[in-house]
Amino acid sequence: MRQLLRRPDFRRFFLALTVSMIAESVLLLALAVWVKELTGSDGLAGATFVALTAPMVLAPLVGWAVDRAPRRTLFVALNAATAVLLLPLLAVHDASRLWVVYAVAAGYGLSYIALGATVTALVQELVSADLLPDANGASQTVKQGLRLVGPLLGAGLYVLLGGPALAAACALGFLLAGAVGLTVRPAPLLAAPAPGFPSAGSDGIGTAVTAPTAAEARTGEGGRGELVAGVRHLVGEPALRRALVAAVAATIGLGFGETLWFAYVDQGLGREPAFLGVLVSLQGVGGLVGGLASATLLRRLGELGAMALGVAAVALGCLAPVWPTLGLAVAASLLIGLGLPVALVGTMTLVQRRTSTDLVGRASAALDALASGPQAVAIGAGALLVGLVDYRLLYAVTGALLLATAGYLLNGRRLTAPVTEPNAAMPAGSAAADPTRAGAASRSSSGATAP
Repeated sequence: MRQLLRRPDFRRFFLALTVSMIAESVLLLALAVWVKELTGSDGLAGATFVALTAPMVLAPLVGWAVDRAPRRTLFVALNAATAVLLLPLLAVHDASRLWVVYAVAAGYGLSYIALGATVTALVQELVSADLLPDANGASQTVKQGLRLVGPLLGAGLYVLLGGPALAAACALGFLLAGAVGLTVRPAPLLAAPAPGFPSAGSDGIGTAVTAPTAAEARTGEGGRGELVAGVRHLVGEPALRRALVAAVAATIGLGFGETLWFAYVDQGLGREPAFLGVLVSLQGVGGLVGGLASATLLRRLGELGAMALGVAAVALGCLAPVWPTLGLAVAASLLIGLGLPVALVGTMTLVQRRTSTDLVGRASAALDALASGPQAVAIGAGALLVGLVDYRLLYAVTGALLLATAGYLLNGRRLTAPVTEPNAAMPAGSAAADPTRAGAASRSSSGATAP
């Protein structure tokens, strides 16, 4: 982490990303609270989250756009566009303009997808391959920390300022993030490494880079092929395919268990619903530890090994509520918080290290879409079943699914070798230090394509 922070370009990017994530975390819950206050309806408030997630169907198109634009410029433009997008909320003062909140929520959901793919791609350009776990771990640490304070800060600011003023404050935050992003200067990529330059092969061992096959070359053709190239890449690369299957299975389990917490707090622990806030805060504490430890775990276990450990921790956290005691509730929250960032950093790093720069936006967006769709269905199924089946049995099923997912990842851990330690003697960001940037060699820092 210290090597990263010594680099002015990454320091500025990390500051911009942190400001953007703060505005994001404050706004997400505040929109639903605002709708609840305007209408008094829990259902209409919940529909805000439907509007936020609906744009996920456009993920392939978003990924294609990310891969066609200079990433630094796109990061700045998306933050500025998000700020402008929030301005119509200034005119919302009663339920007659509820449609404005939903429209802004849908646009914000689209921006959220695009920013996620852009950040994944931009990090790949800013840092060398051996520092990717540190960069991804740093962003997850901030994100998990914001889980502790973001919702509370958003709710507090909403009560203090009101909806329109809060929207204006978040817009200023996104504008500030964009302004800081303007100062980021990714190192120009001048030349591609010669054939045979070592990189991580499908078996996790250094192998020679060869020219793309005809099938691989066709993924860059226009039309529908470009839109689905990210999915083809995820399915075609052995380690990424295993990560994709595990991500879908894990998000189904997490979505299924998402709706069980209120039953657990009420029926199992005999506490008021507000006690759930304590458990969420404990998850945030675990998330901070997991984010800080993720880079070390990736270097020792490899991406799939670290993902297996993270998912296993979440699985144990989902099994603990089967025996409802306060001590196990604390342990469950800490384990879930600890495991999530480790699994996420492992997934993100694997995508970056196994994907060329001109394809990483589509691959990242495709992974999000393929995991989020089944998760939404699982949340609905969980909400239906929790009123029909004992919540302890549902937690047991969720934990078993996640344990099976962790075993599946562990079984394929040899596909990903442990990430090497940063080479202090090699200048960070140099082309020779970073085989993952080979795919970006034909793209300049301004995003122009070289002949």
